[in-house]
Amino acid sequence: MIGIVVATLLLGASVVVAGVRMYLGPDDANRAVASDLLFFSVVGLVALLGVWMRGPYVFDVVLGSTVVGFLASVALALAVTRGRR
Repeated sequence: MIGIVVATLLLGASVVVAGVRMYLGPDDANRAVASDLLFFSVVGLVALLGVWMRGPYVFDVVLGSTVVGFLASVALALAVTRGRR
């Protein structure tokens, strides 16, 4: 149980740092990376909540969210680079 609490605190700190980076980021690329970090940190918090509550359907939501988050990361990368490779 202590591991869940420590992981929750670390992911919470990651959410705060990513939020600050999104707000203060000097360019769009830094904001895109910070938004990815923020999204996946929140997904990690939801997964930890599922472990703590022993919810059987939370992990299905986490899996779907990670697929959507990956596609959003690819779309943000294309938007930031304006389609250049």
